[in-house]
Formats: sequence, structure tokens, C-alpha cells
Amino acid sequence: MSEATPVSQFTTLFDNKTLSMLERMRLNPTRRLTNRSRGEHLSGKGGTSTEFSDYRNYVPGDDVRYIDWNIFSRLNRPFMKQYQHEEEMHVVLILDASTSMDYEEKFQRCRQLAAAFGVMGLLNFEKVSAYVCHNRGGRPQQFQPTTGRGSMRRLFEFLTQIEPGGDSPIESAVDDVLRMHRGRGIAILLSDFESFGDLQRPMNLLYSSGLEIFGVQILAPSEVNPEINGDLRLVDSESGQTLDISSAGDLLGLYHEHRSLLEEHLASLCRQRSGKFLMVNSGDSLEHVLFDQLRRKGWVV
Repeated sequence: MSEATPVSQFTTLFDNKTLSMLERMRLNPTRRLTNRSRGEHLSGKGGTSTEFSDYRNYVPGDDVRYIDWNIFSRLNRPFMKQYQHEEEMHVVLILDASTSMDYEEKFQRCRQLAAAFGVMGLLNFEKVSAYVCHNRGGRPQQFQPTTGRGSMRRLFEFLTQIEPGGDSPIESAVDDVLRMHRGRGIAILLSDFESFGDLQRPMNLLYSSGLEIFGVQILAPSEVNPEINGDLRLVDSESGQTLDISSAGDLLGLYHEHRSLLEEHLASLCRQRSGKFLMVNSGDSLEHVLFDQLRRKGWVV
């Protein structure tokens, strides 16, 4: 009896089935008019380039005029031809790799979501770049802007090699990111947003640079619903500062109130700048986040 040959996985970030499903999804910008059936992005400049660029999977609702029928006759699967527009939309991934993200599965989920958004951009002819924020005052680690299916493996390798650790809150790195980035599109901020910094200024900078703001707050299960009681010493993982608390269980109500207010504040900051917001529990399955939460919140189509 012959043994089944194990299927090689394209990446360690998620399995091939998840990757295949991601290839049929697209980010859903709020402001920009996009002819998604051709992979074009429409701007006020007028004019359309007909330069062929790449292929992507057919999605119900696409214009069948742009199916490559020669490929269909060989593979019996529809693929869409993509054409480059004069102005490409950028998908800018900004990852918080500070020490607070190195808790339970938060940073792994951050990597996975960044990879998922990158796939959606690369396969829909959007330029994708990534910036990883570690240390205060340090230059963010950069994945250079690129596009097309052939760049997926390089993006996955870049994300897989990142290790969290540092004291830089994500908002302090936005100035550095904008010095390195040029182009309109979507800025996706992946962070726990566990800092006391001013978020309004960096979000204004991103928005005025032509970037819609998609904020993803990633929290561990024990941060969403902590189970604590008795006397505790809290330690700030980035500054090392401590706080002694007596009868911690009595403060849970205050903690939940503060967390809820922060979530509402983040959502408001994003919406006011034509963006979107999502809180992700790293204990939830990746499939639930990608194929349920993102769809229900209108992040993807």
C-alpha cells in the first residue's frame, strides 16, 4: 500500500487552502474608485494604460471580457487579465514589533494578517510595501514596494524573519515611514495600540499623504478578558516601569471600561479619515478573522 505524499506548503504563515481563498479576495477602499475587473485604479488625471501586467483568479462579478480564454481552454479555469493604470494604488503595511506585541500569539497574528493583506494587494495589481517598527528613534525595517504574484514568497520570507522587541510605539514611527514612502492608497496599521501616545497627529499625517487608514488592534485573549484577583505587580514590557495593585479583581470593571473607550476612540479616528477599524482577538482562529470578520466589517470583497 503506497503512502500519500505530503503536500508542500507555500508558506508557514498559513496553509495552502487559506492562501488559495485569499487569492480571490480584494481590499475594499472607502474613497478610491477602482475598476477591479481590470485591476485598474481610476484617478482624476484621466487616461487609461492598456499595458498587460499579470493574471489573477476570476471572481464572480468580474467582467468576462477580460478572461483569458486561451488559458481557460487549457486549464478549464478562468483567469483575469490585468492591466496597469497610470496611477497604482499602494497598500502600506505598518507593523508594530515593539515588546508588548511579543505576548502570547499577538505578533504571529500580526504577521499572518500582514501577509494576507499583502496577498490581496499583490494579486490585484497594487503596490505593496511593509514597514516594521521596533525601536524608538530607529529607522523602520522596510520591505520595498513591489507588485505581482512573483513577489509573494519574498514578502512571506520578510514577515517570517521579523522578531518583536523594542520600545517604539507605532505612532512614533509614522514620520519615518512617510519619509520612506510615496504614493496614495491604504495604510494598514497592525498594533495593540497599548501606549499613551498621541494617535491623532500620525493619523492626520497618513491621511494628508493620501492614505486611507485601516487600523487593526490585535489583543491577546487575556487582554480581552483578563482573569485576575488578589495583589499584583504590573510591569510595562517596554519601559520596565512597575505598578503594585491590591485587590486587582475590583479593578476589572475599570479596565474593561478603559479598553472599550480606547477601541471606540481608535474606530472614530479611522472613520473620520475615510478608514476602517477592527479589533482582533489573537485567540480566535485565523479563518474566522479573514473570512468572517473582515467580510462583515466591509474590509474585503
